[in-house]
Amino acid sequence: MDAHGEHDNIIKLGNRTYDLSKLPADEKWRVEHAYLHEKHRGHEAMHAEMVLILLASLVICQVLLVFWRKQHFSSYQKATLLGMWIIPVFLCIKFQYWRFIVFWCLYTVGNAYLGWRASRVPVGSTTPRLVYKWFLFIYKICYFLGVTGYIVIMMTLLGINVLFRIQPQSCFDVGLMLLFYGLYFGVLGRDLAEICSERMAAKIGYYSQSGIPSRSLQPDVCAVCGNKLLVQPNEEALIERTYKLSCHHT
Repeated sequence: MDAHGEHDNIIKLGNRTYDLSKLPADEKWRVEHAYLHEKHRGHEAMHAEMVLILLASLVICQVLLVFWRKQHFSSYQKATLLGMWIIPVFLCIKFQYWRFIVFWCLYTVGNAYLGWRASRVPVGSTTPRLVYKWFLFIYKICYFLGVTGYIVIMMTLLGINVLFRIQPQSCFDVGLMLLFYGLYFGVLGRDLAEICSERMAAKIGYYSQSGIPSRSLQPDVCAVCGNKLLVQPNEEALIERTYKLSCHHT
């Protein structure tokens, strides 16, 4: 075991042999970086082919997804949402990425509760406000994570991490993780917000497929929560602003 560990710390670079266990941190980093470039020298053609194959695959898959979305949006939304929700967590369980599993469980519990509230008949007066605040909160967090991850990756590509003596691999790991969390939970939140809003709109009481609707809209009453309007549409308010839609609903 010890012999194997010592062998892993030995790097041959050109005519010189380095023992990484005996080098200071700065010198060790420099040797590992030079060894990485030496290891991949002469592979430029193979790397170019891999990039071209990747780009072609992305373009073809994107065209197929756009076509599916235009022709059968309902099945597209359900299939992509289910796939994004389940596949990543199975992979994380397999590779024991417990941090993602914890965040996924918290996110799932919160959205399951909101989905249950949005599907009640009739919809509670506080449910629309709760759903809006929850998904607005998720949007702001995901936006911050995505932008932060992108900035970290760009700073690493520009070599700014060298000023702070941080290895590029560590910066890329942090940047990609933040970018992934922001994009993943942001896309899920967008689809779930749309589904919840459609459920509430169908069950809020102003529409009925058969018979008379259970609620009628008054001019001085909020169409969502049913409370009295304290200010006129589009005026400033201390708590919440009101808006008049094109259909003249407030």
